[in-house]
Amino acid sequence: MNYWLLRSEPDVYGWDDLIKEGATEWNGVRNYTARNFLKDMQPGDQAIFYHSNTEKAAVGIMEITRAWQPDGDDGKWASVAVKPVAKLAKPVPLADIKAEPRLQALEMIRQSRLSVTPVRADEWKVLLEMGA
Repeated sequence: MNYWLLRSEPDVYGWDDLIKEGATEWNGVRNYTARNFLKDMQPGDQAIFYHSNTEKAAVGIMEITRAWQPDGDDGKWASVAVKPVAKLAKPVPLADIKAEPRLQALEMIRQSRLSVTPVRADEWKVLLEMGA
């Protein structure tokens, strides 16, 4: 299993929207590196749902339920299907993520503009620990 972090602005599409819908198509990503990460996702992989922009915090856990498919008219972009797994007991703010020494190499910090980034297994454990 691989782990990921997917970012969305909560006023556009947030954790509560995902809970209400029960599943969604994670689409609209228009960055080549983020697209390539979407193409690497497989059913059963897990992802942190991160509220960007206003809240700046990890808020929940999702599961990838379908591998990528083309997104958009030209077919050069990608989307995956996701479903909620669990809300984190407490949000994990970006400031806390940046302050945690065990997360210094986290890709979302290193590549802060990407909306889709991988998370290493040891980083995943730390994020879940912080959200417990």
